[in-house]
Amino acid sequence: MLIYGRNPVLEALREGQVGQVWVARGVESWLLKEIEKLGAPYKLVPRIELDQMVRTTQHQGLVAEIEEATYADPEAPFRLAQQRGEPLLLVVLDGITDPRNYGAIIRSAFALGAHGVITEERRSAPLSALVLKASAGTARKIPLVQVKNIARHLEQIKQQGVWVYGTSGQASKTIAELDYRRPLAIVIGSEGEGMRRLVTEHCDELAKIPLAEGAESLNAAVALGVVLYQVRLGRRT
Repeated sequence: MLIYGRNPVLEALREGQVGQVWVARGVESWLLKEIEKLGAPYKLVPRIELDQMVRTTQHQGLVAEIEEATYADPEAPFRLAQQRGEPLLLVVLDGITDPRNYGAIIRSAFALGAHGVITEERRSAPLSALVLKASAGTARKIPLVQVKNIARHLEQIKQQGVWVYGTSGQASKTIAELDYRRPLAIVIGSEGEGMRRLVTEHCDELAKIPLAEGAESLNAAVALGVVLYQVRLGRRT
């Protein structure tokens, strides 16, 4: 699998996951020194060759070959929460099909202490190089789980003591009014349609982010960041 972009490639190098690196001629000397310091074999090539390899010009002069990204098993987030001694915090995505959004959500989930990100096979962006780039290298630091049916999975984790909170602009409560000290799954729906009816029915609580009058709904990754920060605040009390 080919990944590209400076943050994803350098992060993969630090994790020892890279086989070969291709570097565009003319990149900054500090970048070459960093690659050499990390001990990776690299090849200098014309920038157009990288354009053709990854079919984009947004590679920032770095392309690397790594093993295919894989999904974790559904119990991996539970194990991670137990290892950290923390109440479970899952992010569940219902209909996030944009790979850049998916990657940005992974980045926010990792940065704000979530233990896993759950997606559905049919209605989700695949785990691609674009997702890895948008996640800035964090996609390999947090369990990413793919399930066949989100609603069914929510029912299963509820039986394990997990509370499910959904985000909805039509909710009567705000995110500041919820209890975050329990094991949680936060559901984020697509920007256009929100959560599906069946997924909404599996939520124990619905809450909204209070926005300024006349403001449109937030990007899914931004909305998640706001909610996860509220979770952190709620778990400090």
